[in-house]
Amino acid sequence: MIVATAGHIDHGKTVLVHALTGVNTDRLPEEKSRGLSIDLGFAYRSLDENHTIGFVDVPGHEKFIRNMLAGVTGIDFALMVIAADDGPMPQTKEHLAILNLLGVENGAIALTKMDRIDHERRAEVQKEIANLVADTVMENKPIFPCSGQTGEGIFALSEHLKKKALENASRAKTGKFRMAIDRVFTLPGAGLIVTGTVFSGKTALGDRLVVSPQGLNVRIRSIHAQNSESEIGYAGQRCALNVTGSGIDRATVSRGDWVLESGLHQPTACIDAAITVLKSERRPLMHWTPVHIHIGAKDITGRVAVLEHQKIVPGEQGLVQLVLDEELGCLHGDRLVLRDQSARRTIAGGMVLDPFASERGRRKPFRFRTLRALECSDRGEALGRLLECQRNGVNLSRLKILWNICDKEAEMLWQNSDMICISSAEGELGISLNCWALLKSESIKCLEAWHQRWPDRPGPEKERLRRSLESPVEEPIFSAAITDLIRAGSIIQNGAFLCLPGYRPKFEGKAASLWEQVAKLLVNDSLRPPRTREIAAEVNIDLKKVEELLTRASTMGLVHRISDNRYFLSETVQALAAIAERLANEADDGMFTAKFYRDNTTIGRNLTIEVLEFFDRKKFTKRIDDKRKVECSHQEIFGSALK
Repeated sequence: MIVATAGHIDHGKTVLVHALTGVNTDRLPEEKSRGLSIDLGFAYRSLDENHTIGFVDVPGHEKFIRNMLAGVTGIDFALMVIAADDGPMPQTKEHLAILNLLGVENGAIALTKMDRIDHERRAEVQKEIANLVADTVMENKPIFPCSGQTGEGIFALSEHLKKKALENASRAKTGKFRMAIDRVFTLPGAGLIVTGTVFSGKTALGDRLVVSPQGLNVRIRSIHAQNSESEIGYAGQRCALNVTGSGIDRATVSRGDWVLESGLHQPTACIDAAITVLKSERRPLMHWTPVHIHIGAKDITGRVAVLEHQKIVPGEQGLVQLVLDEELGCLHGDRLVLRDQSARRTIAGGMVLDPFASERGRRKPFRFRTLRALECSDRGEALGRLLECQRNGVNLSRLKILWNICDKEAEMLWQNSDMICISSAEGELGISLNCWALLKSESIKCLEAWHQRWPDRPGPEKERLRRSLESPVEEPIFSAAITDLIRAGSIIQNGAFLCLPGYRPKFEGKAASLWEQVAKLLVNDSLRPPRTREIAAEVNIDLKKVEELLTRASTMGLVHRISDNRYFLSETVQALAAIAERLANEADDGMFTAKFYRDNTTIGRNLTIEVLEFFDRKKFTKRIDDKRKVECSHQEIFGSALK
């Protein structure tokens, strides 16, 4: 268990930690000379072989709030320290507000310097504390009157902490390793040491990790977990990692960085979050307010874009986008605190919802629905709501990173959700069954409308059909839907064109009559169709008109132009392409000769050459010396024969 102190300057936090552990956490010369904690201090108390309490002693001075914030991130237990003689002071209130904003649920109150007050003051100060902690995370938490000088109450507090540590369920070790760096130093003979609180996962000696946001690769040489040498470090521990790697030194690594598994290295400068403005604020939080943002152990500047309105009034919650001045690493669920531009006052805090936000469209309705879904604590419910509000599908690969869940946990979550999974270049996408059905239905309706509007055309290309949808979707999802419809026979693909079953483009007027005559000639001798001049002579029509008709028929998908003066029916080309594919599949080397193809088609030598060269031009086949290999399925190029 990790315990952090909180409270006003000179209220006895460091003395109390010393009484509990025997360790003086003031390590800096200035701290010792002034008797004032400036930076974070650390101490440990071993309970047994399996349990150690780690203490983070934070500075109480208002000038060092940024250091305090670096220490209380990711803790399990907050020890609120209040001097009995002074009672609650300004930093007592601010530290309490910070704990409240960070959602630290476990804690206790240490009422220190009891040797300085009388019995009357005891009752008075306890009443003051009760009023202070009302409606906060410290409400109803036990109060331990104690004194670091006399030893009063130290044993009772120590036993309470021991009990809580033994009861405290260890954090889940699932997910990828992630540690917030709060201290960086070097040791002679060892090299660079980084310390911090492990937020998730586990790591072992020899593991290769990344320092983020810089993207520096490191290897772990040694581990100290909870102040003991270890071969492994895991979530809920304070760890010191001895790391090595190219470009790794005190100049390139600093407090606020993360050391984590490479899959989590996703630096961002734009974060969507849900925040609450403190009731103590005198003015609303306005849109585009400059602030200091504390996430993990990092203090970074940026601006607050209020999403739903132009402001958030004191005591109210709201959705915001944090536009940072530089990149940092964070994930969904990370707690954050906002301080004013001068870093003198805590004004708000909350939780990261989407660390991969975009400034474009941040106020669109679907973004609000997405963020409200991400507010759900139950991941199954959150995924269900995300699926219903995102027609373009949910990026499941990105969601795994967002929630930092392992493959097994993700697979179970996906399986229990009503969705279709689709692979894409951007990762795995999920689309709800409802959206999937609506997309396919709308695609068929758009195709019907296309045929009615242009009855003389073969049908739209896939991309043109996608753009004609009332609510456009991303290409990977649309392609998957069309493929499913083709597989089911609901849509027919003819080369690059799509059409409904039974549809065939039609000529109208005189052209229809002429086509009927020409088509009859092509059908009667489909494997050896007459040349264009032979057709013109047969139907007694000018050659130019015949060529114009066949050109139109080609654009309609009824025929293919094999050579300058010869056209094949589409179904004939489909059949000839199928033969070529079969011959290639049957051959040991996956290739066939022109002679072998001629013998299997019986179309003659000259036509064979014309057909194979046509296949080459269409990139259906590729000639290699005196053989050809098939480059792709014949349906991809020529589709299914029109009926």
